[in-house]
Formats: sequence, C-alpha cells, structure tokens
Amino acid sequence: MFAFTAAELVECGSLKKLTFTLGTHLTKMPQAKSGDTVRVHYTGTLNNGQVFDSSKDRAPLEFTLGTGMVIAGFDAAVTGLEPGETVTKTIPMDEAYGAYNPEMVGDIEKANIPADFELEVGQRLEMQVPGKASMSVTITDINGEIVTLDGNHPLAGQDLTFELELVEIVG
Repeated sequence: MFAFTAAELVECGSLKKLTFTLGTHLTKMPQAKSGDTVRVHYTGTLNNGQVFDSSKDRAPLEFTLGTGMVIAGFDAAVTGLEPGETVTKTIPMDEAYGAYNPEMVGDIEKANIPADFELEVGQRLEMQVPGKASMSVTITDINGEIVTLDGNHPLAGQDLTFELELVEIVG
C-alpha cells in the first residue's frame, strides 16, 4: 500500500509541475501462527485427482493452529500463510492419517451385533473398546455370519493434496 506524503508545485514559466513525494505506508499482513484461530477453505484430493472433501460449498473450516484439531500436515501447511493467500500442499501419509495398519482389521460374529441392526459394507460404526475410548470402524465385508471391521481411517496409507486458502485469522 502506498501513500503520497507531500506534493510540491513548481512553476517554470507557463509550465506547472506537480511533484509528489511517495512515502511508504506498508503494512505487513499478519501470518498465521500456532495459537491463532483461523478460517480456511480447502479442497482435498487423492493422488488420482479424486476430491475426497471440500469446504467450497460451505463455511470455511475454523480451527486453532498447533492444538491437534486437524492433521499435522494440514496444520503445518496453514502456518505462515497470510489472509487471502492460497497454497497447494501434498501431505505425506505420516503427517496425515498414517500408514494402513492390517492389525486394525478384525472379524466379529453377527450374533454379537443387535439383530435389528442392518449391516452394509462401507457403513461407519462407533465401537466401544472396554477401558478405552470409542473408535470408528468401517464394515469392509459381510461373509455369512462373519462381519469384517476395519479400524483404520478411510484415508490411512494415502498421501493427500490440499488446495488451501487462508480466509482469515480470527484471533
């Protein structure tokens, strides 16, 4: 941003010359940093270009940087941005949802699931593990009386690319 700080009129016969002094009134845009609450628009894509999530048709995502509210790579990609700035970052799986862990897959007999509960492959369920927090699982197979549950995040094992726009730093 520029500001004219002074003007001088110089007359040279019939010629009039107006000279402006250009002062610099530059304001550095704030950069997002740990502890800031920010609003971000994003579009996430897989390596094959498939969009898996986007905020473009809804309100921007609001979160506080450095608090673990979003995956580590997303947090790092937003840190240092200025409001209005856009960036595209590929986040490796270890900074996203981690590697796919085959030990997080297990079978359960249908008899252990309430009879009135309709099961479908692809369905997400909350599972309570005794003495631990609940976890999300996905039904990946139904074979007779056996239901296969996968406790991995659906995006585990994948690098993720995000197009990010820092809409604003809220505080």
